[in-house]
Amino acid sequence: MTGVINRPLQSVEPFSLFSSGDIALFQAGSHYRLYEKFGAHTLEYEGVAGTYFAVWAPDAAFVAVMGDFNNWDHYCHTLLPRWDSSGIWEGFIPGVEAGSLYKYFIRSNSGEELFKGDPYATRWEVRPKTASVVHPLDHTWHDKKWMQGRKKHNQLSSPFAVYEVHLGSWRKPDPNDEESFYSYGEIAAILVPYVKEMGFTHVELMPVMEHPFDGSWGYQQTGYYAATSRFGTPQDFMDMVEAFHQEGIGVILDWVPSHFPHDAHGLYRFDGSHVYEYADMRKGYHPDWNSYIFNYSRSEVRSFLLSNAIYWLDKFHIDGLRVDAVASMIHLDYSRQRGGWEPNELGGNENLEAISFLKKLNETIYALFPDVQTIAEDSTNHYGVSRPTFVGGLGFGMKWMMGWMNDTLDYFKKDPLHRKWYQNDLTFSLVYAFSENYMLPLSHDEVVHGKSPLLYKMPGDDWQKCANLRLLYGYMYTHPGTKLLFMGGEFGQTSEWNYKRELDWHLLKYATHKGIQDFVKDINRLYRESTALYELQFEGDGFEWMIVNDYDNCVLAYMRKGKAVGDVMLVVLNMTPVPREQYPVGIPLGGLWEEVLNSDHPRYYGSGVINTGQLQAAKQFYNGREYTLSLRIPPLGVTILKPVTA
Repeated sequence: MTGVINRPLQSVEPFSLFSSGDIALFQAGSHYRLYEKFGAHTLEYEGVAGTYFAVWAPDAAFVAVMGDFNNWDHYCHTLLPRWDSSGIWEGFIPGVEAGSLYKYFIRSNSGEELFKGDPYATRWEVRPKTASVVHPLDHTWHDKKWMQGRKKHNQLSSPFAVYEVHLGSWRKPDPNDEESFYSYGEIAAILVPYVKEMGFTHVELMPVMEHPFDGSWGYQQTGYYAATSRFGTPQDFMDMVEAFHQEGIGVILDWVPSHFPHDAHGLYRFDGSHVYEYADMRKGYHPDWNSYIFNYSRSEVRSFLLSNAIYWLDKFHIDGLRVDAVASMIHLDYSRQRGGWEPNELGGNENLEAISFLKKLNETIYALFPDVQTIAEDSTNHYGVSRPTFVGGLGFGMKWMMGWMNDTLDYFKKDPLHRKWYQNDLTFSLVYAFSENYMLPLSHDEVVHGKSPLLYKMPGDDWQKCANLRLLYGYMYTHPGTKLLFMGGEFGQTSEWNYKRELDWHLLKYATHKGIQDFVKDINRLYRESTALYELQFEGDGFEWMIVNDYDNCVLAYMRKGKAVGDVMLVVLNMTPVPREQYPVGIPLGGLWEEVLNSDHPRYYGSGVINTGQLQAAKQFYNGREYTLSLRIPPLGVTILKPVTA
C-alpha cells in the first residue's frame, strides 16, 4: 500500500483489512483465514511504514496498543471500533516496526482494566515475559517435491509409523540444566537424521504453540498462532519442518482446541467478559486441567479455531493435526459429577455445538488440504469419529485406539504364567478394529505420573522385560492400524518421562537397549516395505486369525494381507518364556516360506530361537486349514514369515 504523503498521519489512522465478506464469514463461524486479518501486520499506508492492529473485544469500552514503541503508554495509541457492531477494534500505527513488543490495554464496559497479549500474535516473548511481538511470516520454502508428492505418504493406505516428540526434552545441550534448549535448527540437525535412521514415516510434535508453563507440556496455550520462542523464530520452525520434508518425513502437530489456561495475558475473560469461553462454568471450566473450555456455540470463536487449524497447514506446511482431548469436547459430562453438568436440548450428554464444530473443521481441512490427515484423541465409543460427516461421522482421518492401548498394556503387565487366563482381553481389539480408522498409540500419557516407562511395565527379569517389550512392538506393528510410539520407547527408556531433562541416551551403550532400538528400526523398515502390513490396515480383508484359542501355550497367530492375491504375512506370537519347537500352524497357502523378522534374534539380544532357511508348508489339514507349517516359536517373541516368491 504505497502512495505519496500529503498530510501528517495521526497516531492511529483509520484503516482496515476486513471486507464486509470477512465480517459475515467471521460472524457465521466459517472464516478460515482470519490470521490474514487479525493480529499485527506490517505494511505501508500512504507511503509510511507501520503496523496495522486488529483485535476482537466485543465487550470493551476502550482498546489501545501499548508497547516498547510508546513506552507502554495506555492511551496514546487508541484503536477504533468498527461501525458494524462486530466487536473488532483496529487501526494503523505509523512507525511500528517488525520486532516491536506490544500488548492490548483493554477497559471493559464494567470498568475493569486488562493487559492482554494478542490472540493472533505470530510470535511472543520467551516466558516468563508475556508480550506479543510484531513478526511477519515471510518465508521461501524449499520443499516443493514433498508437497507435490505427499498425498501418497499421507493416504490411509500408506504406512504411518509416527515418532512422538517433546522438543524441549528429547535432547538438551546441558542435560543438567532444565532451562537449556537447543534451537529449532540445532534440534533439526540431530532429530531429522535420527527419525530417518529409525525408519519412522512421520514425527508428531507435542504442542509447539506458545505456552507460559513448561509443565503443561504445551497443552495450556496462550499463543495459538505462534510457534514457541523457546527454540527460535517462526521461520526457524518452518526450516525445521522443511528439513523433515526434504528427508521424506511428514510432520504432525498436536493441536488443542479443547481448553486454555487462565493466565492474565491470555484468552480467559479477554475483554472482561467471557469472550472465548462458555459463561456457564458447567460447560466453560475443565476440572481436570484447571482450564477453560472454548465456547463452540459462538461463531467468532469457531472462526478463531477454524482459522488456527488452517494456519498451521497453510503457513507451516504441516501434514496433519492430532486433535487433543476430543472426548472432553464432545461430552458435557466428561469428568463431571452428577449435577455438575446440564444436558443438551435433546436431553443427552453430547455437546452438540462441539460436535458441529469438529465436523465443520474436518470438512474445511479436507476440502482445502486433501493430502493431510486429522487424527482424534478420543477414548469413547462415539459413533463414526473417523467416518465422513455425510454418513453422520465427525470426519477425522484417524482415531487413537485407546481401548487397544489399555487392554494390551494391562495384558503385558501380567506374569506370563497367568496370561492364558487373559488371552481374550488381548484379542478383543480385533472385534472392533475396523469400526474406525485406528492409530495404535503408545504415547507420552503412558509413561508419566507414576505409570512407569514401558520397559518397567513388563514382568520378569531384565532379559524378560526386554523380550516382552520387543514382543509388544512386534504385536503392535503387525496389528491392523497405524502406529505411534513416544520418544524413548524405541530403546527402552528406564525412567519416567520428565519434561525437565533429556532422555536416557546413555542406555544405548548396553546391548539390551541397543537390541530394542535395532528391533524397532528393523520392524519400522519391514512395516514400510510390506504392503501386507498397511494397504488394508483399516479393512477386515487385511486380517485373518490362524490361531486364537491356544490358551494353554499363549500362542497367537494371524495373517496380514495386502490387496494383491498372495500378498500375505504370517505373524506368530508366543506370550510365554517357553520356546516351542516344531509348533504346527495351519495356514491356507502352501509352498515355501521364510522368516523375515524374529524378535528373539541374537541381534536384538534374544536367545536365538529362530527359523532359518526356507520352510515347506506341508499338505496337511490342521486347525481348519489345508496346509501346515512347523515352526520354532521364540520365547516371549514374535516371528514374522512370508511366502518365498520365485
